[in-house]
Amino acid sequence: MSHRFSCRVYYEDTDLAGIVYYANYLKFIERARSEWVREIGVDQGALKGEQGIVFAVRRVEADYVAPARFDDLLEITTTLDDITAARIMLTQDVRREDTLLFHSTVTLVCLGEDGRPARIPADIRRLMTG
Repeated sequence: MSHRFSCRVYYEDTDLAGIVYYANYLKFIERARSEWVREIGVDQGALKGEQGIVFAVRRVEADYVAPARFDDLLEITTTLDDITAARIMLTQDVRREDTLLFHSTVTLVCLGEDGRPARIPADIRRLMTG
């Protein structure tokens, strides 16, 4: 299952050279993950309020391949690689047209109110696996 999210590079996303500041790629992929979860029907606010669970980033591996620049239109692709009882593994790529700019693998964990690992509810696992 893959999800696509588009965003424009604004001046505030860039450094003095007009190139996207490296940490902003993490913001771009976070927005894409949030939209993916929203589009499959998961309300993260309700999930926290009703079941006391949240998703948190456990690990990110990032490869900066080529620079994005001011005013570029980017497409972020989020692909579910694997899902276990408490973890979600994703690949997230940022492209400008056909050019790969940024590649990442992201591990999310499901946490309970106490901050300890929690099981991902079965209905959410079904939504994520399509």
